[in-house]
Amino acid sequence: MTSRIAFALLAGVMLAPALPANDVSEVPKPPMAKKIEKKDVLHGDERQDEYFWLREKTNPEVRRYLDAENTFTDASINETAPLQKKLYDEILGRIQETDLSVPFPRGHYFYYQRTEEGKQYAIHCRKHESLDAPEDVILDLNELAKGERFMARGDWDISDNGNLLVYTLDTVGFREYTLHVKNLSTGKVLAESVPRVSSVAWAADNRTIFYVVDDDAKRPYRLYRHKLGSPISSDVLVYEEKDAMFTIGIARSRSDAYLLLDSSSHTSSEWRYLKAADPTGAFQLVAAREKEHQYDIEHHGDLFYVR
Repeated sequence: MTSRIAFALLAGVMLAPALPANDVSEVPKPPMAKKIEKKDVLHGDERQDEYFWLREKTNPEVRRYLDAENTFTDASINETAPLQKKLYDEILGRIQETDLSVPFPRGHYFYYQRTEEGKQYAIHCRKHESLDAPEDVILDLNELAKGERFMARGDWDISDNGNLLVYTLDTVGFREYTLHVKNLSTGKVLAESVPRVSSVAWAADNRTIFYVVDDDAKRPYRLYRHKLGSPISSDVLVYEEKDAMFTIGIARSRSDAYLLLDSSSHTSSEWRYLKAADPTGAFQLVAAREKEHQYDIEHHGDLFYVR
């Protein structure tokens, strides 16, 4: 629906010729969403949202209303179809569809992503030791998108030995990413699957994955530790951010020596670190959060650099 509305704004409103004033019969009647009373009180402030019911994604009536909106939009801008195609072709003609990112080294490989003309999604690849080596496709989102209504890749990380890829995919379009693990030596996707994951990182043992999950409000708030091959139900809760103003994220340092846990709000931040070679150890605090105080850390040599 979004793309159609965008064309309506661009072509239908700004560029389409106006209908004659007396030709009212050709103007389609817009659908009208029903109103259902709903009041919420937050911090003593009462708010009323009569269209809150449209948030109910599984409600068939919501789907029928959205279909009616799309039908109305199509009918309203039908005469602009040639102009829409002209604009689309103009925009597409200025995009380099077949493109390649700058390869970056990690371990024994150079990693990069590329796009191909006519394909909607990126293809993630690597080459062993040299850019002249044969290409190894590690994740083709175009293939993964087959049979899906939506496809987006979230976070990902490669194990230190280069054999395992942990990644997250959203197939519903609501920023709901599910964790998966792929064996890059065999091409097989393993049994691991965890919903609502926002960030991931490998420990140095090539067997332990740290991942952050979202709460019902899509706030990243819990960090778990998972051992490859073990039941997800046995994963260890390592850290929980209980302040609703803060979100957390996990990543490896650029040196790969540490796992870095970031907890931040819009105006404050707090970091913890753990040696990547000691996944069952305890994260250590760098500096406690303070009001209106933000900082970042990175590791190199025997120092942490704080900005």
